[in-house]
This record gives sequence, structure tokens and C-alpha cells, in this order.
Amino acid sequence: MPGVVAAHSHRATTKSAPKAFKSRKSTKGSIRDAAKGKVSDERGVRKTPHQQVMSKLNRKNQAKQLQLQKHRAHQNETSVFAGKDSAPRNVAVIPLCSDCDAASAIAALNESIDIETASATDNSACFRVPVDRFKQKLQYLPLKRDLTACLDAARVADFVVLILSAEEEVDEVGELILRCVESQGLSTVFTVVQGLTKIEPAKVRPTVLGSLKSYINHFHPEQEKVYNLDNRVECSNLMRSLCNTTPKGIRWRDERSWMLVEDVKFGGSETESTVVTGVVRGKGLKADRLVQVGDWGTFQVEKITAAPLATRRKKAGEEAMNVDEEAAEETLDVPGEDQDEIDELAPEEAEMEEADESMDAETTAGEAPAAKKGVLLDEHHYFTDEEDLAYTAPKKLPRGTSHYQSAWYLDNQDDDISDSGSDLDDFEMKDAEESGEPANPADGEEGYTKYAQTEGGGATEYAQSEMFIEPDEDEDAMQLEAFRKHKRSDAQNDMEFPDEIELHPHVLARERLAKFRGLKSLRTSPWLVDEDRAYQPEDWNRLLRVPDYQAARIRSARESLVGGVAPGTRVHVHIKGVPATVQASYSPAKPVTLFSLLRHEHKRTAVNFLINLSSDFPTSIKSKEELIMQCGPRRFVINPLFSQGGNTPNNVHKYCRFLHPGQSAVATFTGPVTWGAVPTLFFRRTPGAVAADGTQAAPRLTLVATGTSLPPSTTRVIAKRAILTGHPYHIHKKIVTVRYMFFNREDVEWFKALPMWTRRGRSGFIREPLGTHGYFKATFDGRINPQDSVGVSLYKRVWPRVAKLIDGPLLDTGLAEAETKDAEEEVEVMEVS
Repeated sequence: MPGVVAAHSHRATTKSAPKAFKSRKSTKGSIRDAAKGKVSDERGVRKTPHQQVMSKLNRKNQAKQLQLQKHRAHQNETSVFAGKDSAPRNVAVIPLCSDCDAASAIAALNESIDIETASATDNSACFRVPVDRFKQKLQYLPLKRDLTACLDAARVADFVVLILSAEEEVDEVGELILRCVESQGLSTVFTVVQGLTKIEPAKVRPTVLGSLKSYINHFHPEQEKVYNLDNRVECSNLMRSLCNTTPKGIRWRDERSWMLVEDVKFGGSETESTVVTGVVRGKGLKADRLVQVGDWGTFQVEKITAAPLATRRKKAGEEAMNVDEEAAEETLDVPGEDQDEIDELAPEEAEMEEADESMDAETTAGEAPAAKKGVLLDEHHYFTDEEDLAYTAPKKLPRGTSHYQSAWYLDNQDDDISDSGSDLDDFEMKDAEESGEPANPADGEEGYTKYAQTEGGGATEYAQSEMFIEPDEDEDAMQLEAFRKHKRSDAQNDMEFPDEIELHPHVLARERLAKFRGLKSLRTSPWLVDEDRAYQPEDWNRLLRVPDYQAARIRSARESLVGGVAPGTRVHVHIKGVPATVQASYSPAKPVTLFSLLRHEHKRTAVNFLINLSSDFPTSIKSKEELIMQCGPRRFVINPLFSQGGNTPNNVHKYCRFLHPGQSAVATFTGPVTWGAVPTLFFRRTPGAVAADGTQAAPRLTLVATGTSLPPSTTRVIAKRAILTGHPYHIHKKIVTVRYMFFNREDVEWFKALPMWTRRGRSGFIREPLGTHGYFKATFDGRINPQDSVGVSLYKRVWPRVAKLIDGPLLDTGLAEAETKDAEEEVEVMEVS
């Protein structure tokens, strides 16, 4: 059958032809790609390791390695609790309701595993209980409803046990404690309830338990169970969790060395050292670093000695409790040459040398600085002695004139151009509009709004004046009083009319605002630091300079990883220079903590903190108002400056007079450095209630804001803005006569270089003063509305105030001084309109 064979061969040839064609085409494509330098795609080969198919043996090996890594990490975390002389687990017991008792809660937990709690009645902040069933030690901190004591205990606690009541709700004090402890940073949390068996009938108890669980889940959603202290089984389960659970820790705390002080022995005098005893936790404790002890202050370490607990020794025919005195007197660490000094500021010699160098750079010998004849605008003092005192207005050019064509229009050719200004554009304004920068009243470019919509009438709708007539003084004063008769509170004015000020008619603006300057842009204009040296604080040049914050922070954190007394060791820390007032105010019933500071954390600089004012807070906070701030192990009395956050090209940030509810800002003051992002609490001190016998209770603390620490900087400029506003008196197209901004001709000449703006987005400049009462003529880039307001922006640098470290009870120290400084500041700038 040759025909059939031929037919089949023909079909085979026909089917294989496209494959051959494709192969030739792919060959040509590969040659073309090779000529272009492309690499051929090798399909079917997995190049990355995670895409390769692993064998069963390799998968088992990989799982085993991951398991070993987790096991090593777990051992490292729990090694401090392992062994015969291991560290105890700190358990802070915090009652949130008025009828809750921490001592009875601890007794119920211990009785569930048959442990006697005889030491719970001692007048001490903590006591240790060995748990033989789980081969662990627990150190309880029974607390009362004291805010500072709860914060100190939760700061060093591995576990926090919150006590709720089955009969009473959490009141205002309990919620304040809960919010503060949570914002400070918490380790592992457990929740218990007291008095559940007192609820009758019994069928209502599950509903009460569910309600308490819903409440605590609002603050801690990870809470899966609320333990009943009246149930022995649940108490034993909680004890098992306390002994076997690995605490999650607190990041900022674990980066430092810390310990809970178990015992304190004060020296006979300030020259003798004070000995505090406790178990080292976190990183290794070094004698070279300074330590922060509670609210006592910052001190140097004289030495660190071992403090092992008493052990039992059996001798021939005698059983007694002996203490290994040799081990107790063993010195573990002493300071070296690298010990940190207690000084907060740089030596005065360095300050004098820096000041002399700056003076030599500014002025040469025998040469006096030039007298200033005008306001400082950006980098230039206008109307100085070296320049012509006559003000030259910006050149007027016809519409559409280019930069090249503008050179052919001389300044004296204004007669060739229409006086009405209808065919003119201010050349400087045109350049500002073409720059494309958005206008914002907060950045100093109020007048550079492009294509702003404003209302304005024609030339016949307003009174036109060809000649200025000097107004009557009495009539002008009456009109000014009627114009300023509406008054509001400072906080309301700050929200509606931020930074506006009113000058008294008999006050010279150039003297009252001598520290202020003009800026074309608050974000981009350079800030001349040399102009502020005459007003800077006395110790400003002695503050710590941190040019590279990240590198310095990493270097300080790495130093804490090497050396020192190992964590888990019970030691005596001998500290020097404890004042006698500390011993008088010391209470053994309140917990005391010791934190080792990282390098440079005691040195003073301009520190910044992010502050978030809660929207639930009813009132606004004024800048420079006294607040109590807690950051990590330290508390300060501060008068912070509030400023806008973010990064700007010139590192200039606008000062905020008020912090309103729901807003965030940067709080700046002069204080010690804090490395890393540490949570921060801000309190306001409120006076206590007055009793019937006339005695006043201690002041209370109210949590007003929370935040975190930011990198410190002495080059961050906080610029306080003052807006002088005027009222359009006569309007003739783009030429406007303005009054009520200045009240004498000399002030108009002084501030003549400042750019002007209106609330509706027009920009302009001062052309010439009119008369002697502060009236002047201004030209704008468009018609303005008679109801519009004309303003100029002025800025001055404000300096942060020094924070005071709390070295005792939270008393009203420093309040009178802060009020005096606030009063002086208000005299400098008049009342806000």
C-alpha cells in the first residue's frame, strides 16, 4: 500500500514543518538576543534556595535547627531564673478598686499551693517566697492605690497582677493607675477578681465575670481569662503561670541594667556611702556608669560587692544558719579611669574659648558692628549704614515682561507706565508665584498664594483719595477702641486668630519687637544664628552636642553588652553623695528602683519629646506651663516649649502657644539625654481637696498627655511668630491705605521691607508711609475686599527652659519661678487679639 504510506509520510512532513520553522525562528531570536548582550532564559532551573524543592531529610534538618535556635533563645531569657541561686520573679500586685486588698490576694495565691505568708505583714515594699513545687522564687510587691508607687513597681516587675472587685467598679483613681502603667510599658499581665462569691444569686456570677473580662479587654485585648481568687484551683493555675511563663519584658528597660532595691543602709553622713541591695537584672551592672535611684537623683558608684543570701551548713553535731562572710565581702566591680563624671555641663573654659573664637570671627579688633536701620529679612539687614536709607520699591513692569526685557526698563521710567497699576505686575511677586511653592499662613508665605479668589469692587465702589489727610488723634483713638472691642479667651483666640498681637498706640513696635525678624518662608529661608547669640541662655554653649544621634545611641547601647556584674547576681551597690534629705523622706513601704544610665545620659542638652494630648482632655495646655514628666526611670519638673513637628530644610519649626485637645506637638526643654525611644508620661499637678478642718490634702497628679523621646538637638530652632494686622482704610484698585498696624512713621520705615499678605490670599509690599500716625500706602497683586485683613509675619527664636530633676516628693517646687518668667514673656508681646 504505497499510496497509504505516502499519505502518512506527507502528513508527518506537513505536521513537522511548523516545528522546524519555530526552531529556526527561536535560533534567530537567540542569535539576535546574544548580539544585544541578553542572557538566554534557562527555564526549569530554580536559582534561589527558597524555590528549590528540599528533600525530606533536609526539611527535617531545617526544622530541627529552628527548634534549637528557639530553645537557645528561651534558655537565654529564662537563665536568670534557673539554678539554686537564681533571681526571683518580681510580681507587682496592683488593686484597681477601693475595696481590693493586695495582701489578701497574695495570701490566697500562696495558700492554693500550701505556702505560708507570714512575711506579708512586714512593713516592707517587697518580700520573697520560695515555690518548691515549681522550683522558682517569687518576689511580691503588695501595693496600695498610690500612683507613683504603682509606676515604680510596674517598672521593675516581671508580672503585673491587676485586682478587680466583683462589687465595685473601677473608679477614677484606678483607671488613672491603669492607663499610666500601660503607657509606661508593661511586661506580662494577669487579671484577678476578689469577692466573687459574695455575689448573690450564684447564677449572676458568670455575668459579672464576663463584664469584668470585657472591661479589661478594652485596655489589654490579650487577656483571655480573669482568675477568681475565691477558687483554689484557679489560684493554683495562676501560680503555675507565674512560675513557668517567660515574661515578655520591656524594651527600654532591658537595654539597661536595673534592679529592685530590697534593702537600704544609709551612711552616717554624706561623705559615707549608702548601700542598696538587690538582684541585678537586664544588662551587666558596671561601676563606671552612673545610677538613677528612684527619685533620689543620679549618683556615682563607689563599688559593687557580692550579697549572697544566707545558707545552711551542717557541721559535726551542729546545725546552724551561717552566712558566708568571705563571699559577702567579695568585691565584684570598682570604678576605673573611664568612670562617668557627675557634671551635667561642659567646663567653663571650653565655653570661654568658643565665645572668644566666635567674637573674633564676627568683628575684627577696633571695629564696631554697624548700626541697624531696619528689620532683618532672611539673611539681609535692610537700610543699614552702608546702603541708601531711601526705600526703593520693586520695579514695575508691563505684563508679560521677561527677565531679559526687564533689564531695559530703568527705575525712573515709571512715568511711561500707567499710574493706575492696571497693566503692571510686581516683578518680585511674579517670581514668587512662578516658584510653585504653596502658600500657607504658617510658613511665612501668606502673600504668595497663587490665583487666590478674593472679592473686590470696581473703582467706583470705594472712596478714592488723591490726598492723604492727617486724622484727628481723639477720633482715631475712638475708632481703634471700637475696632478692638471684641475679646475672647487666650485659648479661643489661639485657635481662631493664631499668633496675632495688638500693639498699644504709645508703644514703639521697633523696640517691642526688636528680637523679631522677617522670613520669606519659614520652611526654606535660612536662619542666621549669629543674630541670636546676644539672647541665648548663659549655659547654652556648655550643653552636650550630638552631631550624629544614631551613631552615638548605637555606641552607647553596645557598651552595655560587655562587662559588668552578670544579671541574676545579688549585690550591694555602694553609692556616693546621697543627701541627708533622702533619708528623712525615705519610706520602706514604697518600692525603690535602681537603673544604670548609659554613657552621656546624665549630660544636659536641648531634648525633644513627642507629646500627644488626648482628645478626652477638656482643656488646652499652654506652652511653658509647669508639667511633671516621667521618662524611663526619671521624673522631671518641666516648662516645655511646644512646636510643630516634622523635618524642614532649614531646621526651623513654628512655636505653638497652646496645645489643644487631640493635637500633637514636640515638647522641648533643657535636660538630660535619653537614648532610644522611651515612652513618656506628662502629668499636671492639681491642688488637693480642702478638709472641713481647713487642712489641704497633698496635690494630685492628672495624666494629661503621653509621648515618646525624640533625638536631642541644639540646632533645632523654635521660631515664635507674631502677626501684626492692619485694616484697609482706603482702597483704590491695587493701592490700599492701611491703618492700625503701626502708630508712628518710624515703625513703618523700620518694617518697610517685610512682605505683606491678606487673609484671602493677596500679597503686597509697603510703598510709603503717610503722615505721623502709622498710616501707610501698600500695593497688592489684586483688588482686596474691605472686610479683608492685612498682616505681616515676624519671627524670633525662643529658648528652652531648664528641667528640674525631682529629688523627693512631688511638691510645688519651681512654680513661682515659672509664673514669673511667663509674666515677663507676656510683657514682651502684648495681649493676643
